[in-house]
Amino acid sequence: MTVFVIQAEGLQTYYGKSHILKGVGLEVREGEIVALLGRNGAGKTTTLRSLMGLSHPREGTVRVFGEVTTDWQPDRIAAAGVGYVPEGRRIFANLTVEENLKVPLERPGPWDIARIYQLFPRLAERKGNKGRQLSGGEQEMLAIARALLLNPKVLLLDEPSQGLAPLIVQEVFRVVVSAREQGISVLLVEQNVRAAVEIADRAYVLGDGRVVYSGVAAELAKDEDRVRALAGASAEHWEPEGT
Repeated sequence: MTVFVIQAEGLQTYYGKSHILKGVGLEVREGEIVALLGRNGAGKTTTLRSLMGLSHPREGTVRVFGEVTTDWQPDRIAAAGVGYVPEGRRIFANLTVEENLKVPLERPGPWDIARIYQLFPRLAERKGNKGRQLSGGEQEMLAIARALLLNPKVLLLDEPSQGLAPLIVQEVFRVVVSAREQGISVLLVEQNVRAAVEIADRAYVLGDGRVVYSGVAAELAKDEDRVRALAGASAEHWEPEGT
């Protein structure tokens, strides 16, 4: 039996008068990584914000673990088991690594600070350093670590590789795969298309606020033309496919 951790149908989301999402629908199943791809301005971050209750859609439905959460506030969605790592990391620059890790409210589950240090040895080495002293990659690891301490069942990650060197991108994506191995489902918004489709089970592509492709990530990875086209994905260049 397929278990859906997140389902979205027909999302119509606006910022003021700007119509950003135009009928977006997607699904994240238990135990999988789903990549949400597309050029800048396609609506990827707005999709995550709509799922997380930060930007309520005017129309459409969001379900988390089968329960309608469309009008819920972010704290209630987080309490239901959804972890969110926004673009830009947003750690506390004047707190040490360890102090940053103590900020999230403890929730029952396997993740604690000791386990975080096992997963992120680099953070263990830097635990006395302030957030502003960390590299971009270390800050991203810290942002993901804080989300894991909430013991979520699903993680929403917005551009975790942004601005990072290739070797550090590999390390961050290793952590994403490790989260899935620990039973956490992941919805990954990412500009690094090749890296994302290598670890994802399925992929969606947005173009101008609409889903213009959905399918198995490995199949997308084989299609060089489509992968190259992602820098300017649009409905004219893509034919929607079923999941």
